[in-house]
Amino acid sequence: MAKIHGAVTIDIERCKGCNLCVVACPTDCLSLKEKEVNNRGYHFAYMKNPTACIGCSGCATVCPDACIEVYRVVEK
Repeated sequence: MAKIHGAVTIDIERCKGCNLCVVACPTDCLSLKEKEVNNRGYHFAYMKNPTACIGCSGCATVCPDACIEVYRVVEK
C-alpha cells in the first residue's frame, strides 16, 4: 500500500513572516526562522518538521502572498 505525505516549498524571498501558515498547520511542521531574514528583512517561514506534513494545503490557503506550494508525494 502506498503512503502519502506532503511536501511544502516556500518562496522565502516573497515571505513576509506573517505567521498565518504556522498557525494554520495542524501538524506543527512549519515555523519562522528566528535568526535569519530574507532580502526584505523579514523572518521567513520554513519546514521545521518535514516528516510531519500531511499535505493538507492549509498553509498555502491562508498565505496572503501565495508564496507556498504544497505537493502530495506518494511512496510505494
